[in-house]
Amino acid sequence: MKIHRTLVEAIAHGLSEIFKEGWYADKVIERLLKIDHRWGSRDRAFIAENTYDIVRNWRLLHTLEGRKWVNDQSPKFSNYELIRLVGVNLLHKNNLSPIFNFELPEWPEFEGLSGKTIAERTEELKADRRTIQSVPDWMDELAAAELGDKWDSELGALNQQAAVVLRANRLKTNKSELKKMLLLEGWESKETPIAPDALVLDKRGNIFHNPVFINGFFEVQDAGSQCIAPFLKPEPGMRVVDACAGAGGKTLHLAALMENKGSIIALDTEAPKLEELRKRARRNGAHIIQARHIESSKTIKRLHGTADRLLLDVPCSGLGTLRRNPDAKWKISPQFLDNVRLTQADILQRYSKILKPGGVMVYATCSVLPSENEQQVERFLTANPNFKLEEQRTISPANDGFDGFFMARLKLD
Repeated sequence: MKIHRTLVEAIAHGLSEIFKEGWYADKVIERLLKIDHRWGSRDRAFIAENTYDIVRNWRLLHTLEGRKWVNDQSPKFSNYELIRLVGVNLLHKNNLSPIFNFELPEWPEFEGLSGKTIAERTEELKADRRTIQSVPDWMDELAAAELGDKWDSELGALNQQAAVVLRANRLKTNKSELKKMLLLEGWESKETPIAPDALVLDKRGNIFHNPVFINGFFEVQDAGSQCIAPFLKPEPGMRVVDACAGAGGKTLHLAALMENKGSIIALDTEAPKLEELRKRARRNGAHIIQARHIESSKTIKRLHGTADRLLLDVPCSGLGTLRRNPDAKWKISPQFLDNVRLTQADILQRYSKILKPGGVMVYATCSVLPSENEQQVERFLTANPNFKLEEQRTISPANDGFDGFFMARLKLD
């Protein structure tokens, strides 16, 4: 494939925004793809895929280029060096699979780069998990201590590209009908036993411009994430509170499972996310959702003892979603993790009071770390003997093939 300089410069610009400015990779790529209206789908795919590849393999590519990684501090790259890193990534991809056949142009930034040298260095690094899987030292040490031998397989799975998974919106269609509608639009998909409403697309692309999406027949939602709302066991007519709703992926799923009967109060501390939820709810035809901004502790106190079901999809490290958010590896820190554990424990303790006696709540994270998952639940149960653990479940990237999630269902006596 011929390499066009404008595409490579777009990738370098995006990497600068991600690593120097601290912007989220998905938002950066969304902006990058709008720079030039003349780019076709192949050009946009080249930019998106290679930007994600480089973010995912940031430490490895530094090392293959010949730079030393010191104390988890990424070298500060100039634009010249970022373009060179794109070249290293393309040669590395050539070595990984025969489907890639990139030929580097004779640009000054690519001088001296050799596919043979890249292959030899990759072979030498195979036993160095932290480098070959491109993970910070502190994260590898902590996860290995918590997960033991499981961490090796989980990390390998987390460094794979995530599939695009859809959830059929039961308020408007079902999985079988959705599959037919997508096929008519040129999108092939397959089912997965992990989630009953999930379809995994056979190809990547901008599915959001598809009329099937615009008319609210599906949402894009990982299959692991789709397991959480059913785990809460909501029923039509119930009063449900989604206390950490964000933009509402799980809130919308709850509305569908409840057949638009009852009420859902969706809470969040970030008002813009709730506005996005309102837009999505209108598109989905979900009429039972009330989005409320958490302005103070009084917002929670007013709801004490009112909910049949409570979902606490709490803030977390996000280590279970590194496949689709690889920049999280380089943005979080041990201090961040300490703080988020405190936040999780605080939310569990304070928000659990929203439940009625006999009510059920689910504590959920998108992390693979027991310190954010089982251990948080154990501490809560010790401090709150009026709650009983009914069931807990883990979605493993290595074993299940999707994002990593933890969920625990607890009942209030």
